[in-house]
Amino acid sequence: MKATTIGGGSTYSPELVQGFIERHERLGLHELWLMDIDPGRLDIVGGFVQRMVAAVGAPFQVHLTTDRRAALDGAQWVITQIRVGQMAARREDELLGRRWGLVGQETTGIGGMAKALRTVPVILSVAEDMRMLCPDAWLINFANPSGLVTEALQRYMPDIHSVGLCNGPIGYQMAVARQMGLTDPFEVHLDYLGLNHLAWIRGARVEGKDVWPQVLARAIEHAQDDHSPVPAQAMKRLGVICNGYLRYYYRTARVLREQGTDKPSRAEQVIEIEDKLLAQYADPATHAMPPELMQRGGAYYSTVAVQLIEAMALDRAQVHIVNTRQMGAVPGYPPDWVMELPCRVGRDGIHPLPAEPLPLFADGLLRAVKDYELLTAQAAVTGDRSVALQALLVHPLGPDADQVSDVLDDMLNIHRGYLPNFA
Repeated sequence: MKATTIGGGSTYSPELVQGFIERHERLGLHELWLMDIDPGRLDIVGGFVQRMVAAVGAPFQVHLTTDRRAALDGAQWVITQIRVGQMAARREDELLGRRWGLVGQETTGIGGMAKALRTVPVILSVAEDMRMLCPDAWLINFANPSGLVTEALQRYMPDIHSVGLCNGPIGYQMAVARQMGLTDPFEVHLDYLGLNHLAWIRGARVEGKDVWPQVLARAIEHAQDDHSPVPAQAMKRLGVICNGYLRYYYRTARVLREQGTDKPSRAEQVIEIEDKLLAQYADPATHAMPPELMQRGGAYYSTVAVQLIEAMALDRAQVHIVNTRQMGAVPGYPPDWVMELPCRVGRDGIHPLPAEPLPLFADGLLRAVKDYELLTAQAAVTGDRSVALQALLVHPLGPDADQVSDVLDDMLNIHRGYLPNFA
């Protein structure tokens, strides 16, 4: 078995590798390739990863390369975790929102659109290489905005096996597992539906038992602070748990007040965390994951990614919440829409489980954001400015029509080096 990570110089890589270390015997893993275009980061992160693997007896080989084709050749599993433009581009995405009085966030609103325009063409080029070098492999995408990128993959490269992942759903499953005294989050089955970073939880079961009243009550109790997606009283009346990113839509005015214009952006905070992590990774004496990695965001990524690989490779028939075409599992939505929903996962692929449509109060928001995703994917592939403008205009967190052309010009200008389709 050969697994490849595109973006192997990411500070996430050690957690992913830890997941492979824990499961290498069951998976039969022989080779893990880390590929990155930044040789400096690759040497630091890759060197640390190689020490991690050596410390447990070197059960598989770790190869480091800047050659994407060599990394992909013959792979069975390809994991993408890239950030086009690195953290400097993320900072620009966040400041773009602040500059125009809009939400400044890397996956939601105009920041998420800017990231998608940079990311989609690169991920599609990875898929093109896979078509020649490993056509039967699965592409597991963790690059944000994960749902939108997966929408582009499955719409424009339908012959490549692909799926999108986020650590958000497993976080909810782990929270419920802790509440119920369980150790395995996959024993928790959530009635979870929406898009990546735009989803609602409507029920929870453990071992066939309905535990939703307890789960919802605990969520309402924890919704007393100002950082909840909705206030506790609203959550009680809605009867659902809202994904944390819904805060940007439901409490936009509060978010704008809090982000201000002079506070450090999240990108600047993450840059500091990553600098500390890379310094620890570079220490030849370090061969275990530092606790600071949990501050980076995206925690439990390996739990999601490697568990998914194991479920497919060993035909576990587990239920995972992933991003994929819903294929008619949810009545009322087009079957070719990529949605984030529970799916049965096994050797025969990924199969969405039947689900009820969202309630009306959520349905309209989901449809608007899905229209934005479809338009953004099209704009990223074609470089059509009129389509990009439509995407900005339809997004609930986008600019007014009076500003939309200027905001688009600003977005395309600051990232022009990473947007050759718009040149």
